[in-house]
Amino acid sequence: MDETGREPRKPREKKPRKVSPRYLENAALHYLKRYSATVTQLKRVLMRRVDRSVRAHGGERAEAVGWVDALVEKLMRNGLINDQAYAETRAHSLRASGRSSRVIAQKLKLKGVAPEVVASKVAQASAELPEEAAALIWARKKRLGPFRRDLATRKDQRQKDLAAMARAGFPFALAKKVIDGAAEEPPR
Repeated sequence: MDETGREPRKPREKKPRKVSPRYLENAALHYLKRYSATVTQLKRVLMRRVDRSVRAHGGERAEAVGWVDALVEKLMRNGLINDQAYAETRAHSLRASGRSSRVIAQKLKLKGVAPEVVASKVAQASAELPEEAAALIWARKKRLGPFRRDLATRKDQRQKDLAAMARAGFPFALAKKVIDGAAEEPPR
């Protein structure tokens, strides 16, 4: 009871809306307005809505799966979802931020991009900005090796810096070259 002598109100749980083809299309368009997505990602988002609706209202999940598949096909035909374009822009932005080819490939695979698309887009990003330049960008961002503020501790922190580069997906030889090298600016 609160100070007025009444029972405190419990927050009402919001009941999910019943899914229909129109509802799923509106939800998909709203999602795509806000986020760039792959086919797999969009299907995951829509299927979560379907599952919540089926739990709350009952109904046939198989019918809703058909609606989701048809909607995704329609969005692909209209060019609103394009895994190739998504992979290209994502790989390019990750590479520009200093990510290794391994990390880029892993992130794209987790988003549901096909392996052959991942391989081609990672190769394309690597052609635009080599792995060594990405490693320099990463080291500068994380203040590793020659980019440390206090260069006196550089020798003491060498193992930690090499481990950080390894966790970022860079090969040992490249990490060693960057950590032991001079603080040169990566190419833009």
